[in-house]
Amino acid sequence: MTSPLDRSALGRRQVLGAAAGLAAAAFVGTDSRPAHAAEPYKATNGNVNHSIVHWCFSAFGEKWSIDQTAAAAAKLGCKSVELVPASTWPTLKKHGLTCAIASIDMSPDQFPFLKGFNNPEYWPKVMAATKKSIDEAADFGVPNVIAFTGMAEDLSLEEGADNCVKGLKEAAAYAEKKKVTICLEMLNTRDDSHPMKGHPGYQGNHTDYCVDVLKKVGSDRVKLLFDVYHVQIMDGDVIRRIREHSEWIGHVHTAGNPGRGEIGDDQEINYPAVMQALVDAKYTGYVGHEFIPTRDPMAGLSEAVRLCDV
Repeated sequence: MTSPLDRSALGRRQVLGAAAGLAAAAFVGTDSRPAHAAEPYKATNGNVNHSIVHWCFSAFGEKWSIDQTAAAAAKLGCKSVELVPASTWPTLKKHGLTCAIASIDMSPDQFPFLKGFNNPEYWPKVMAATKKSIDEAADFGVPNVIAFTGMAEDLSLEEGADNCVKGLKEAAAYAEKKKVTICLEMLNTRDDSHPMKGHPGYQGNHTDYCVDVLKKVGSDRVKLLFDVYHVQIMDGDVIRRIREHSEWIGHVHTAGNPGRGEIGDDQEINYPAVMQALVDAKYTGYVGHEFIPTRDPMAGLSEAVRLCDV
C-alpha cells in the first residue's frame, strides 16, 4: 500500500517528468532533422593534419565510394584520404585533398602486411611494389608510402630484424632520391577476432623492435607508422613512447580500443592527451583516422576530428 508521503513523492516525479518531456518535445520541434544529420565538426585549430583511411569506410557500414569519403573529409576539414591507389588521387585533388600515405599493391595477396621486408624470399615482389608506389607518390606529391615487416613464419626476431634492415636500406636509397618517406607499420598480434583488428604472426609487433630497425637503417626517409590502437594493445604507455620516439614517427593512425571502433568515451585511449603529446613533440605529419564504423560514419568521424583537434 502506498503511503501519503509516497503518493506525494510520486506526484512530484510525475509532474517533473511531464515537464521534462514537454521541454524535450519543444527542443525537438525546433530541429526535425535526425541526429546523424547534425552539422559535423570541422577542424579549425591547425595543430593536427587530419586524414581519413578509406578502407574502413568503403568496406564497412555504408560502404562509401572514394568520392563520398573525399567529400566527407573536405566537410570535416581533413586534408587527406589515405591508403588508396594512385588512380584515385585525381578525385582527392578535386576535393582539395591529398593522399597522406600511399598503399602498396601486393596483388594477388589479400593483405599487403603478409609479406614484407623481413623475408628475402619476398624482396623482389615487395621491392618492386614499394618502388612503384614511391614513383607514383613522387609524381603526385604524396609524402609517404607504407611498409611492413611481414609475418614471422620461421624467422627468428633477430633474423627478421636483420633482413628488414638490409631490405629497407635498399628501399631507402630509392626513396631518398625521390624525396618520399617509407613508413614501417607496427601491428598488434593479440587480437585474433578479425583480420583487420589484429594480425597474429606479424613480426614487427612491438614499437621498440620497429624503432631499433629504423635506427639501424639510419635514413631520414624511413620512419615509423605509429598506430595508437596497435601500440596501446601491445605496449601501452603511449604518451611516453611518443616522447621517446618522436624523431622516428612519420605517420599516425587512430582507433578505439578495444574493438577498433570509434574513439569516443566508450574506449580506453585518451585521444586529446595523445594528440597534445604529438603537438608538444613537434610532430607535423598526418593523423589518419582508421577505425571501423559501428554507427553513422559521419557522426563517428566528426567526433574523432573534434577529439583530436587540440
